[in-house]
Parts: sequence; C-alpha cells; structure tokens
Amino acid sequence: MAQPTRILYLEDNPTDADLVRARLAAEGMGCEIVCVQTDTGFASAIDQGGWALIISDFTLPSYDGMSALALARTKCPDVPFIFFSGTVGEEAAIDALKRGAIDYVLKQRPARLVSAVKRALQEAQEKAERKQLEQQLRQAQKMEAIGQLTGGIAHDFNNMLTVILGYSELLLKSLPTDAPLRDHVEQVKEAGERASLLTKQLLAFSRKQVLQPKVLDLNAVLTNMDRMLQRMIGEDITLVAVPSPGLWRVYADPSQVEQVMMNLAVNARDAMRNGGKVTIETANVELDDAYAREHVSVQPGPYVMLAVSDTGCGMDAETQARIFEPFFTTKEPGKGTGLGLSTVYGIVKQSRGYIWVYSEVGRGTAFKIYLPRGEGAVETVEPGVAPAKTVRGSETILLAEDDHAVRALLRSTLQEHGYTVLEAHHGKHAIQVCEQHAGPIHLLVTDVVMPEMSGREVAEHLKPSRPNMKVLFMSGYTDKAIVHHGELDPGTAFLQKPFTPDALASKVREVLDAPER
Repeated sequence: MAQPTRILYLEDNPTDADLVRARLAAEGMGCEIVCVQTDTGFASAIDQGGWALIISDFTLPSYDGMSALALARTKCPDVPFIFFSGTVGEEAAIDALKRGAIDYVLKQRPARLVSAVKRALQEAQEKAERKQLEQQLRQAQKMEAIGQLTGGIAHDFNNMLTVILGYSELLLKSLPTDAPLRDHVEQVKEAGERASLLTKQLLAFSRKQVLQPKVLDLNAVLTNMDRMLQRMIGEDITLVAVPSPGLWRVYADPSQVEQVMMNLAVNARDAMRNGGKVTIETANVELDDAYAREHVSVQPGPYVMLAVSDTGCGMDAETQARIFEPFFTTKEPGKGTGLGLSTVYGIVKQSRGYIWVYSEVGRGTAFKIYLPRGEGAVETVEPGVAPAKTVRGSETILLAEDDHAVRALLRSTLQEHGYTVLEAHHGKHAIQVCEQHAGPIHLLVTDVVMPEMSGREVAEHLKPSRPNMKVLFMSGYTDKAIVHHGELDPGTAFLQKPFTPDALASKVREVLDAPER
C-alpha cells in the first residue's frame, strides 16, 4: 500500500485547513496534512523532515509566509513551497516566486489548488529522479576512472611480479633444502604471491581480467557452495538459501560467480559480529524501461537475480557511496584490504551485469546482482588437462617482450628447457627478426601490450609468411586485441602475468603439442 503524501500546512484558520483536506481528498489524493499555526511549530515540523510539500498562508497573526519560505529554502530546499492566501498581491507573489516558491493560489479561487499541488509534486519527483541519476552517473564515471588507473597499475606490477616470482623460483631450485638463505628466498616468493593476489583483485575491479564463461545454472552453483559458505560465515550465523524454481541460465565464468558469492558472504559475516542471518536467493526478473530510467547504464531485458542479504549493522548513505572503491573499508586497520566488494563490482560489470545495494543502519544490507539471461544447455566444467610428462623441447621460439627484465627471465627459462630463442624488444623488432631468420619458427611468444605494435598485430602480420607458426600471448591485463568483454577469442593461447618459469615451460609445451586447428 502506497504511503500517503505528507504535506506541512502553515495556516491559522482551521476552516481553510479543512478546505484543503477536502479538495485533495475529493481528487483521490492520499495525503497526510499536518497543520501548524506558529513560527515555533513550523520550525519544529521542518526539523522533523519527511515532507513532500509545504503549503503556507501569506499572512498570519504572529508569523509571515516570506519568513516561512526563507526557513524552508534553508532547511529543506528540495521540498516545493506553495502559497495559499487571500491577501497576497501581484508584486508580493512575483517576489515570492523569485525567492523559491513554486506557485501561489488565491483562496478566492480554490479550484486551482489541486492542480498546483499535483504539478508541484510531479516536478519535485522529476527533480529527485534527475538528481539521483546525476549521482549515479558521477559515481559510474568515478568508478570508470579508478578502473583505468588500477588496470594500468596492475599491468606494471604484474611485469615486476613476474620477475620477482620467476627468479625466486629459480633460486629455490638451486638452493639445497638446508641452505641458510632458503628461508629468505621463500619469504620473498610468498610476499610476491600475496602481491599477485592483490593485482588480480585490481584487475577484477578494472574489468581487465580474462574470463572463461560458460552457460550456468546459478541454483546449482549455490547448492555446490552451500557447505563451504556455511563454514566461512561461522556457526553463529544462519545461512538460508532460497533458489527459485525454473531459473533461467546465465553466461558467466563459474569461478568468478563463486568468488562473488564468497566475497558477499564474508562481507555479510563481518557486518554481524553477534550472529544473525544471511539469505541468498535467486529469481528470474524483467528489468523494464521504468527501472532502466532510474538506474544509469541499465539495459532493459531478462535477467537472473542473485541477492545476498544480511541482518547486520547496515550502512549509511555516505558509506554506500564508496563501498565499491578499491581499498575503501570500514574495518579496523589490518582486518581487510578493502578489495572484496571492488572485486565483486568488477566481476559483475565485466559479466555485463549490474549490482545495486540497499542498506539501513541497524537493519541490514541487501546486494542485488542482475546477470543477463543466457541461452543453451548448462555446460559442465571439464577437468584440467594433465600436465605434459616433459616440458623440454628443441623448437625455435620467437620471443617478443618490451620489458627488459621480463624478457631476460623468459629467454633464460626457454633456453634452459632446450629451445632456441629469437629475442625481440618490441613488435616491429619481432617482424625484423622473423624476416631475417631463414629457418622455421615454431612458436611466437609475445606480450600483448607493446609500444607501436601490439602482440596481435605482430601475429597477424607474420601469419601469411609463417602459416604454421603457433602463438602464445601473455599479458599483465586483458587487451581488446585478444579479448572481447574480457573473453578470449576462440583458440587463443594465453598466459596471465605474473607466472613462474615452470608455468611458462608447461604452457609453451602445451601450445606446441596442441593439434593444428
């Protein structure tokens, strides 16, 4: 049932107040009219808030309408203000409009009051909707800018982490198990792995990770994760799953969907220090044009909703405006990185979905995720390919990498595994090296993002002259040259930085041994 429209009416004549109530009721308007007669009563009512409209007489025995207008514009500038008076003159009425009144209606013509009220309420609603959309747009633009920044940072860090993790692994292989320095190197490698996890979260937020989407049943994913989620949130919190029957399919990366559920469950747990309830539910929904008008960037259509709600402490509006920003956290120092919800935001956005949050302080929080409806049969997740028995080889590899330290590590690793390596400092140099080499080149290992010429452009340029040469792309983040919306082009071999020498050797052998497409 719709809540009545709350109207504050400054009027000393009870008969006029009854007239206003009767006029609005006759038009079927559900209104709650609170009548005040004095300046103190008006000020107190203004401070209570929650008003949709203010109607005021122009002249009162102990107060005046212009003073009331001035107070209203200061305390609640977005609430429309209408004068309903029998004494206002034309000059005074014009002055009132200049100072912020929406309209004035003469008591001698009360029939116009209803239309004035309807117009004022409609304009106020439209103004509020515009303001909300403007805030959503500013937030979306801010998140996009932060995403660009974090994506670039993650790319540079992944190059450095490839070197750190790579040489750490090589040192550990060369050191005896009882070597005094072995513990030091293991600490370096462990720190590098933790940093690698942070960059993965940043890539998720900035929507520059590589996805491997499949047709999924979210109900099945939820069922499979039920026990694990209960262990994560603890015994003092009740987990309630409400899967909707007949749920549509979605097209998403299963590991990323699981990550979203885990992050939201952990976030809910942290909001309920003294226990509570987490509810995870699914449903088929149609987001219509009306919903899209109220939410920036939403495209109308069929979606599958995943909702995670809790009975925790809730959040105020200021906190809600920042919760998806990387490194923003309400937890005490040392209790969180502030990347959990950022990761969720990026995964949902890269999956072409939308996420909205509703929260009230002291009452809890609900996150609603909308993923586009997918078509086709549910795909099963195939088991990983068994690693090759040997990762050595004798083939010739063209290595294109613009980062000197990374290139040196990769060259050394490939040579130690028996390959002949042709080294190129950037894309154009790779073409020159290839043209000058008379023998066969079995594999191009190339960074995706390089100055002047991308790895994809290098591969396309060399394809006519080297049709049998296979290609392995590597990058610290996704690039439009090899992915669309974060999804790899079919048949593309890709290695995500940072990676270890063993991972490189294994992937190279896998690509070389793969059958011709």
